[in-house]
Amino acid sequence: MPAISRMRSFVMLPFVLLVLCFGLVVTNVSTAPKADAAVTRSAKILNGLTVAKHQQGDPYSYGSAGPGRFDCSGLVYYSMRKAGVSVPRSSGAQAGATRRISKSNMKPGDLMFFSDGGHVYHVAIFVGWKNGHRLMIDAPKSGDHVRIRTPWTSGWFAGTLR
Repeated sequence: MPAISRMRSFVMLPFVLLVLCFGLVVTNVSTAPKADAAVTRSAKILNGLTVAKHQQGDPYSYGSAGPGRFDCSGLVYYSMRKAGVSVPRSSGAQAGATRRISKSNMKPGDLMFFSDGGHVYHVAIFVGWKNGHRLMIDAPKSGDHVRIRTPWTSGWFAGTLR
């Protein structure tokens, strides 16, 4: 009988160790601090900017959300969703889904909403600064293509998905 008892111990030991390890993994995942979620979201937004940069040269096409053809909000929609950030499809809805921030607090990946009389008519993704000028990536207009450029007007406001 002692041999059978020892055999059960050897069979049960790996099972018990597996259960304990799995329990530790689940515990660590479920108690992860909220700061990690914020870092992950910021990383996803930066990844969305990278996705948008890879679309440079793709033609503008009204109502298109890629791949290969984009309108302004379609570029934001495609890029952010590809990076795991959920956003609405239209520029007006995207403006409503962001938290407004000051232009001075913008970080790469934040959104730039161009408006006239309260109506958002264009959206771009903030890339950063170069030679004292803001840079954005967008799908400008019919006959044009996705590209990085400076804003043509100061009639815009900033929003963040962070």
